[in-house]
Amino acid sequence: MTPPLTAEGARRVLLLLTFTRWFPVGLTIGVTTLLPLERGLDLAQLGVMLSVQGFVVLALELPTGGVADALGRRPLLVAATVVALASAVVFVLAHSLAAFVVAMLLQGVYRALDSGPLESWYVDTAQADDPEVEVEQGLARAGTVLGVAIASGALVSGGLVAWHPVAFLTALETPYWVAVAFIVANVAATATLLREPVTHVDATGWRRAVASAREAPGVVAGGLRLLRTDRVVLALVGVEVFWSVGMISFETLMPVRLAELVGTQARAGALMGPVSAAAWGLFAAGSAGAGVLARRVGVTWTAIASRVAQGAAIVGMALVAGPAGLVTAFFVVYTLHGAAGPVHAALVHRQAGPGNRTTLLSMNSMVAGASYSLGLLALGPFAEATSTALAMGVAGAFSILGALLYRPALHAERRAAPAPHPA
Repeated sequence: MTPPLTAEGARRVLLLLTFTRWFPVGLTIGVTTLLPLERGLDLAQLGVMLSVQGFVVLALELPTGGVADALGRRPLLVAATVVALASAVVFVLAHSLAAFVVAMLLQGVYRALDSGPLESWYVDTAQADDPEVEVEQGLARAGTVLGVAIASGALVSGGLVAWHPVAFLTALETPYWVAVAFIVANVAATATLLREPVTHVDATGWRRAVASAREAPGVVAGGLRLLRTDRVVLALVGVEVFWSVGMISFETLMPVRLAELVGTQARAGALMGPVSAAAWGLFAAGSAGAGVLARRVGVTWTAIASRVAQGAAIVGMALVAGPAGLVTAFFVVYTLHGAAGPVHAALVHRQAGPGNRTTLLSMNSMVAGASYSLGLLALGPFAEATSTALAMGVAGAFSILGALLYRPALHAERRAAPAPHPA
């Protein structure tokens, strides 16, 4: 039998699989909004198309999270990446709203399967080897790698759009086909490198698989009970309502606003490559800085400060005039986005145990996806009727309110702090 991974070995696998998972996202992140617009969709249709993903996540997050906790993380991660491959192929071939909706439906299935298992695998595997390991630092490093992966992918994407090396493809299509190849590589890496912790190593064979899958409803029910009875968990999940609406501004509306300022989707797509690369590099720096700041002022205060500052920077994106001002504010937003992610994840992990960790992460992601989708359905028509800039500003101001929901976690952190030693 292969020996279990050490905490350090688990961290290395986490970082490698984080890179292979997010590099294809970097290849497509700058053109996902622009390609449907190039093919004739308007902003309202774009909002409908993108909202499908969140509603699918809402329907599947808890079931898939429970199966991951009961059956194992590796099978779900492999299956998730296969679905991501299908979604990317359908998306790049789509030429109608219906086809784009199918692609986003598959993307929602992928996000539901992918949300949480890798982080949960890392935390449980590392703590099985060393109960005192600082998983927050591993998660922060994963956030840094995530930013580097997306930044490098976006840089390659922008170069491909500007170069346009394949004549029978449009400039915005080329990065998607390159992403397809890298998603295949991620399937192979996940299947090869991920080893389950002790709690899952005997989950082999169909009989054991069926028996483990039957445990999923109990795992899910336990997670729902915790959400209902734990005020800290409820508030942390509630943060996602505000954060997700704010994300619409810089994930969906930013490329649209840039295209308005520079004239065409293709020109905006070429610019979004290096701009996204720099932004995700700053995201990586923000993730690294979050670990340092959390040690000084506490995890919760770092989360609060990041959320408030990020919302204010999003409002700044809406107020500035010209491409240079928009891009500068975008950089500030992504730096703070990188800082906020790992500390929020660490706060969620504090409230979880090995039996329900993935389920709680799935609840967090489920609320995020639903809020993002509802926000798109509202902000898409609002931007069409008013302006893209105004819709961005409204979403940013709304996101600031989410910082208030960190108060229960702050009180819990203070209660858990060790008492000072007597003189």
